[in-house]
Amino acid sequence: MEIIEKLSAFSGVFVNTLTVIIGSGIGLLLKKQIPERLTSAVMTAIGLCTIAIGVGGIIKGQNQLVMILSLVLGAVVGTLIDIDGKLSALGDRLQKKRGETEKSTFSQGFVTASLLFCVGAMTIVGSMNAGISGDNQMLYTKAVLDLISSCMLASSLGFGVMCASGFVLVFQGALVALSMVLGAFLNDFAVAELICAGSVMITALGLNLIGVTKIKVANLLPGLVLVPFVCKVAEMF
Repeated sequence: MEIIEKLSAFSGVFVNTLTVIIGSGIGLLLKKQIPERLTSAVMTAIGLCTIAIGVGGIIKGQNQLVMILSLVLGAVVGTLIDIDGKLSALGDRLQKKRGETEKSTFSQGFVTASLLFCVGAMTIVGSMNAGISGDNQMLYTKAVLDLISSCMLASSLGFGVMCASGFVLVFQGALVALSMVLGAFLNDFAVAELICAGSVMITALGLNLIGVTKIKVANLLPGLVLVPFVCKVAEMF
């Protein structure tokens, strides 16, 4: 019975993964029927909406110093590990297996979708709710939104978006599992700062989507791991 209850905590992750696959599949089917100028306009709209969502999450932070330290230290760790490069390399390997050309948007779609679907307030809070209390409502809501986003992204960036479903499964699943173990360690202050740091990454991703910047957002991911520890230090002082 206990095992079934623990598995049910991951139901939101499974549903979210499935909606990304379905949405991407629909987008791929419609890809050839959508004019390039329309796809470009949709991508710009998604980018602007992503920025708006990111800004909305940033203002939920309670201590800017925590955000700064977490992201700076995370950027150092992520750059040394070269997370962005490894994700891109994984996308390139999957692209070659499909026999696609160097000009393919496969790798771009894989990295962009992986980050868009996995970094943000709904991912963080939804996964924590699922892990701590078994409440998957927020992840179900996110799944519906990702269904639409994956459809639009896949119609523009191709099959790499569908492959990002694997990253969604692993990343969100890991967050739920960590929440089960570390739930007591994550108080309201830590959750607010996690949302804030994740929203900074979402904003950066939105800027990339509209072509303003080429920020290696994946290299900032270790900052999310560091946030709870920086919060504990901040609470001590």
